[in-house]
Amino acid sequence: MSISPVTIVCYLLGISAVVGLNAVILVWLERKVAGHMHFRYGPMEVGPHGLLQTLADGIKLLGKQFLVPDAADRPLFLLAPVVSLVPIFVAMVPLPLGETLQAWELNIGLLLVVALGLLNTLGILLAGWGSNNKYALLGGSRAVAQILAYKIPLLLCILTIIMMAGSYSLRQIALAQKDGWYILYQPLLFIIYIVTITLETNRSPFDFSEAESELVAGFHIEYSAMGFSLFFLAEYSYMFIAAALASILFLGGWQGPFLPGPVWSLLKLYGIIFLLMWFRWTFPRLRIDQMLHLGWKILLPLALVNFLVTAGVLAL
Repeated sequence: MSISPVTIVCYLLGISAVVGLNAVILVWLERKVAGHMHFRYGPMEVGPHGLLQTLADGIKLLGKQFLVPDAADRPLFLLAPVVSLVPIFVAMVPLPLGETLQAWELNIGLLLVVALGLLNTLGILLAGWGSNNKYALLGGSRAVAQILAYKIPLLLCILTIIMMAGSYSLRQIALAQKDGWYILYQPLLFIIYIVTITLETNRSPFDFSEAESELVAGFHIEYSAMGFSLFFLAEYSYMFIAAALASILFLGGWQGPFLPGPVWSLLKLYGIIFLLMWFRWTFPRLRIDQMLHLGWKILLPLALVNFLVTAGVLAL
């Protein structure tokens, strides 16, 4: 199916608007969730209830100077935030937020989103290696160890859903749940998925690549101005994508009574994001060895057994 250049430009503009607006909303929501969980208000000064605080911070970062350390590997240092951010625009193309609200229907859309998610870790590794800083290098190395521990259980979760739906298309997976959401049949798989996307998005209690108490700021310690902000824009965008996948794979996507489909998609999506924020401000950070133990000795066996049992039930 051919797509006109005008349609492609409209898609890119729409996705860019979603990325920017989502980051503004999530940064404000993160601060408010943190504030109320710690019995304080969060930002209140700029705009009503601090709504414009994120915009003010963005303007401040635009006005700051972007510095590159003398000893850094300049090409890698400049490339890292771009590698983290750019794949997001492609990963959002096959996400269906409504029955007709989808940039482009791909029959392998789920595989595309999962593959592009790996590039976030590559951006973190490039930042750690190119900064020529011991804390940044430790953060990048931790990201690689982390991806090995969680990606296999995550892929087993996704393969189980593909096997149940009989399709790699995100739209078809959502439509396959019209008679019942998969979370009702696979509650354990949903829990494993939530834990693995918490690891994938570098959220506490699994934010080992930037652990402030150990690595000061980790992989982005040498980044300033817009280089710093691009990493956080990528982080919140990957949260959006991971939560959108969770709503499609386990909660039926846009399907629900009374309300329009896109409203249901956003309610489910931001509900999962709130859950991730809740984790961050509730649980203490694990040690890196505890995370590896969790990934290799708990999540992987559970996901593998669940996959085999599901395959056996479907075969029978």
